[in-house]
Amino acid sequence: MKVKMNDNVLIITGKDRNKTGKVTKVVSKSQKVVVEKVNMRTKHIKKTQTSPGSKIQFEAAMAVSNVKVICPNCKKATRVGYKKLESGKKQRTCKKCNEALDKASTKK
Repeated sequence: MKVKMNDNVLIITGKDRNKTGKVTKVVSKSQKVVVEKVNMRTKHIKKTQTSPGSKIQFEAAMAVSNVKVICPNCKKATRVGYKKLESGKKQRTCKKCNEALDKASTKK
């Protein structure tokens, strides 16, 4: 999957179109991502003898095809390409400026 946790993404379709946020969870098996403060849902909790009823808001997962990664270098929403390094590892790159998307994570 081309989107990873902590990537900044732009929502390109749906009710939250043109909103940006940070990816908090990636579910690779079902090709879905959870984006911070986007695609909010409300869950109603029934009251019990010990606790009153309540409403909980949470971020629902969305299809990974509905988001684009925002390049940290050129600050544009872009597709993700790959470049093979001399060490044999693959590195994600921006299709617009050809800079690496994983620079910040490789320095840690």
